[in-house]
This record gives sequence, C-alpha cells and structure tokens, in this order.
Amino acid sequence: MKELKHLNKYFKKYWFKLLMGIIITIIARVFSLIMPSYVSKSIQAIEGFMGNTLNKLEARELLFEYILIIIGAALLSGLFTFLMRQTIINVSRYIEYDLKNEVFDHYQLLNLSFYKKNRIGDLMNRISEDINQVRMYVGPAIMYGINTLTMFVCVIPLMFIKAPILAAYTLIPLPILSVLIYQISKIIHKRSTKVQEFLSTLSTFTQESFSGVAVIKAYGLEPKIHAEVGALAQEGKDTSMDLAKVNAWFFPLMILLIGISNIFVIYVGGQQYINGEIESFGIIAEFILYVNMLTWPVAIVGWLTSIIQRAEASQKRINEFLLEEPTIKNEVEEATPVSGAITFKNVSFTYEDTQITALNNISFTINPGETVAFLGKTGSGKSTILDLVARLYDATSGEILVDGKPVQQLNLNSLRSSIGAVPQDAFLFSDTIENNIRFGNEEATFEEIRDVAKKAVVHGNIEGFAKKYDTILGERGITLSGGQKQRVSIARALLKDPRIYLFDDCLSAVDTETEEEILNNLKQVSENKTTLIVSHRVSSAKNADKIIVLENGAIIQEGTHAELNNIDGYYKELYMNQLSEKE
Repeated sequence: MKELKHLNKYFKKYWFKLLMGIIITIIARVFSLIMPSYVSKSIQAIEGFMGNTLNKLEARELLFEYILIIIGAALLSGLFTFLMRQTIINVSRYIEYDLKNEVFDHYQLLNLSFYKKNRIGDLMNRISEDINQVRMYVGPAIMYGINTLTMFVCVIPLMFIKAPILAAYTLIPLPILSVLIYQISKIIHKRSTKVQEFLSTLSTFTQESFSGVAVIKAYGLEPKIHAEVGALAQEGKDTSMDLAKVNAWFFPLMILLIGISNIFVIYVGGQQYINGEIESFGIIAEFILYVNMLTWPVAIVGWLTSIIQRAEASQKRINEFLLEEPTIKNEVEEATPVSGAITFKNVSFTYEDTQITALNNISFTINPGETVAFLGKTGSGKSTILDLVARLYDATSGEILVDGKPVQQLNLNSLRSSIGAVPQDAFLFSDTIENNIRFGNEEATFEEIRDVAKKAVVHGNIEGFAKKYDTILGERGITLSGGQKQRVSIARALLKDPRIYLFDDCLSAVDTETEEEILNNLKQVSENKTTLIVSHRVSSAKNADKIIVLENGAIIQEGTHAELNNIDGYYKELYMNQLSEKE
C-alpha cells in the first residue's frame, strides 16, 4: 500500500466531498434495509388474515401501509445511491484529472535524455491506462468498500437478532465465497498486470508504425509490419484469454454460493417454522432478501482486493516517472531579462545515454546582436551548442554564460521565452497552419502571422491551399513538404520576436533561391538580435558576423567570412568549392 500513499494529498484536497459521499452511502444502505423487514411484516399480515387474527380490511390496510413504506424506502435508497455515485465517483474523476495533470506537468519538466531512454507508447499508457486503474481505487473501491462495511455492520446483527441459528447456517457459504473470490482476484491481478504491460508494448509499436508509415511504404515493409502486428495480436489474444478464463469463474461461483445460502434459508428456515422455532414464514422471505443483499458485498471483498492490487501496481509504474528528478531545474524564481550575450568557457559535453563526447573544451564569445554561424560535418557538435544555450542540457564541464551570468543563475522560463528556436527536425502540430505559426505568440494578429509567413517565404505556398491558413495539417505536419515545414517553423520563431534566434540547419530542405531570399529576410529581422545559425552548408553562413568551424567537438577555425577565405586548411577548400558551386 506504500505506493498508494502518493494519493493521500488528493484525499486531503477532496476530504469534504468524500466525507459527504461516505455519509450518503451509509444513509442509502440504511434505507435499503427497510424493505426486507417490511416484506416480512407484509407476509405476517397475510398470515394473520389466513389465521383469522386479522380481518380482511385490517389486512388490506396493513398491506397498503407496508407497500407504501417499501416503495418510499426504495425511492429514498435509490435517490441516495444516485447522490452517492455523484459524490464519490465524481471525486475519483477529479483525482484522475489532477493526477493526469501532475504526470503531464512532470513529463514536461524531465530532460531530453529521459525521452531517449523511454518509449512514447509506454509514457502514454502510464498516463491513460495506469491512471484509470488508480481511479478505480479512489472511486469505486471506496464507494463499494463503505457500502460493504455498512451492509455487514447492519445486516448480520439483524439476522442474528431475528433468528440466530438460521443466520449461522445462512452465512456459512459467504466466507467461502469471499476466500474463493480473493484467490481468483490474486490470479486476475497477475494476469491483468501482464495485459497492462502488453498494452504498453502495443501502444509503442502502433505509435511508431503510424508515425513512420511513409518510411514503411517507401521500403515496401508492409508485409513485415503486418506479420509483426499479427504476432502482437496473437500475443494480446493469448494474454487476454488467460485473463478472461479466470474472470469467467467469478459470477458462476457467486451464483452457486448464493443458491447454496438460499437452500440453507429455505430448508433450515422451513424446519424451524414447522417446529415453531420462528414465529412467521415472513422471516424466511426476509432472510432470502438479506442473503441476496449480502452476496454482492461479500463478493466485492475479493474484487476490492483485486482493484487495490491493480491500483498499487499501476501507481508504482506512475511513481517510477514521478520520482524521476529533472536534471535541468529552475533555480531562480524571479524573472531575469536577457540581452543576448553568450560565452562558452572551456565547455565539454558528453551524452549520458551514448557516452559520446559531442563537445570537447570549446570556448567562444557572442556579443548581443551578433550573428554567428557554426559549420562542420555531421556529428561535429553543432546542434549540441544550441541545446546548451537553450539549456535543454547542462554542460558536463566548463561554464556557459548568458549576459555575463552562469546560465544556471537565470530564470529558466525567462531564458527560454527569450529564445526563438527552429529545430533541425521541424515539428508541427495537427492543427491549422495559422495556429501552428501562432504557437510562437498566441496574442498575434492574423496580419502579423501573414507578415512572418512572407518573410519565411511560405506565404505563397499557404495561399495555394484550398483553405489557405485554415488548412489542417496531418500528424507532425505530414501534409506539408520538408521545406514547407521548415519555413512554417521559421515563421513561428519570427512571430515570437525573441532576443536570441537558434536556427538548427533549418534551410536544408529548401532550394538555393528560396534559401537566398529567406537569408536576406532573416538578416533584416535579426538585426540587433543574437542569432546562432547551425548548418553544414556554407551558403547559410554568408551573412554571419563570425563563422566557427567544428570538427569532432572542437573548434578548428574561427573568423569572419573574409578571414576564412585566407585560412589554409581542408575547410578552405570545402568552403571555396561550395561557394563556387553556388555561383
């Protein structure tokens, strides 16, 4: 139960609603207990008429009175049962909502290495299926638990008061039922855990397959993927069938033991009635109703145990991620303005998951409003520099300064809100083009959105669509070409109007003419803004104030456009070749 202690804060938050729900549950069960007693009295009234102790009118009046009481009690019990579900089940939904938000908020705090180690399908399954299992604990388990306890406390003493021997015989099968249900529930718990784990695997596989459908089709891998899906489906069927076979014993056992209890009531009660040990045949009818009222609560004991076990297993999976500490923490509460001066002092960085050293003791300074291009081969560490500036990672060693302060001493939200980033892999949401651009500034007007789209040279493409800026994009922007996605991402960053621009090879998918036009526009837009451009194409660096050349995580050349033309070395040859090809 220690895993479920995490939920105590939510119980404290909704304590009043839960308390009201518990009180209403008790009231609902008390009203439901009126019916068996008055059914017994109704039968006694009929017996009184048959035995000539009551005349016809008196018997009718009593029957009418008892029936009205039974109907009234049933209606009140139904009303309070409705209110019970409206309070306790609603609380479970509130807690589910809060817990999902807590998990999602924590997901957003975790660093990028966490997402490299964990699969998206598993993350989604924990925030959906696992939280649903926890909701069953904080809602139905509490409701039925209080209901069961109330029934035991009220019904069993009543039965022993009215007919002790009959009560003893009647209750014999019920503990057996509870033990059997408990044993079945233990097996259900183990097999349902396997089903939950399988669902994580299935979610991951389908998510990756749907996201990579273009690659699957391009390589003709449909038969292979279909076979893998078939194997997963068979595994899912076998796992679910194992669970279903155990579940199939639940209700038959319950009905069997209900029947045995009813047989005891009829046989033992009949014998006692014949022997005059009980005063009325109505007691037998009353006990049959009691048995049927107790059967579900007794069966619930095992079911509740199963719910608690499943909830604990799910909460354990959730806690594994909630207890994951983010390595990038906001250590400064007050907002800190950012001007855009950036300094790297002997910075080295090694990726935790691969142990690859991306940067090795590099140092450079970028003044506010300066444009610096980072060039180099694939894997030379260019993109890592941008990630460190945005503090998506912290340097393994060395020091990164922004406006003369260590980056850790800046408010993280202030830093990132001062940055407009265009990642290498442009990501767009399944929304309209307008809203994808507006993501950079939610308060922007349509005219401002159209203006930045023109500067990113994507306005003409958007106008060519039937719904123009209202065009709904597919997942990850699949509706657009690679170059169009990059330009929409650039427009999003421009709309933000930040102090620092981070462009990570964001023109790799556009033609040279479009690249030239975009670069000229960016030169005007980024004036007085600190701009870092990462590229493996020399043409992207033509407007840069300074060019830094990287190889294997180290700076091998640094200077202006003119200075690089006069530096001997392998990069000069590459630089000149690319320049001549462009011309």
